[in-house]
Amino acid sequence: MDKKERALAVIEALKEAYPDALCALHYKKDYELMIAVRLSAQCTDERVNLITPALFARFPTLEAFAQADIAEVETMVHSCGFYRHKARDIVLACQMLLERFGGKVPGTMEELLTLPGVGRKTANLLLGDLYQVPGSVVCDTHCIRISNKLGLAHGKEPEKVEKQLREILPPEESSDFCHRIVLHGRAVCTARNPQCGRCTLAPYCASFTGA
Repeated sequence: MDKKERALAVIEALKEAYPDALCALHYKKDYELMIAVRLSAQCTDERVNLITPALFARFPTLEAFAQADIAEVETMVHSCGFYRHKARDIVLACQMLLERFGGKVPGTMEELLTLPGVGRKTANLLLGDLYQVPGSVVCDTHCIRISNKLGLAHGKEPEKVEKQLREILPPEESSDFCHRIVLHGRAVCTARNPQCGRCTLAPYCASFTGA
């Protein structure tokens, strides 16, 4: 089968294994997802979800975040790593949301990329989860690693893998595909100890079959 056929087969297998294609980060407001994604860089979603309840309680509104003392935010997000950069980006991004975007997370790639700390991976996640924009491909480490194993993409550069996946994934399936790939990467196809014997994607995995 060609790459598009393989992609469709993988999508169906993932749907069966993970019916709920949900973002693992906890949030209630659009800017809270933006903040949680920024904190998740080089950090686990589990760790972020432990930190954000107290953070969102301390700064319950976008205005509160925009007026926050960066040093206080640093203290609260310290265990996420890279806390100085993350705290600064969070406060500055919230200020920009108020000043330039009417207090809402913008809905275009171009606008999102102007926000401090927001790159293409974050922007694609926000577009897919907040606005259901077709073709939103979130290239995190799980997506890149497993897409390579499946023969759906080649290389480790996020933008190049994103481009390759856009060419073969149905636009309306791409965001959910990425969420399910993350779930699969955590549960079965782990980086250190992939459990190929119970992997629902084994028949389509170029790494496993040698195809």
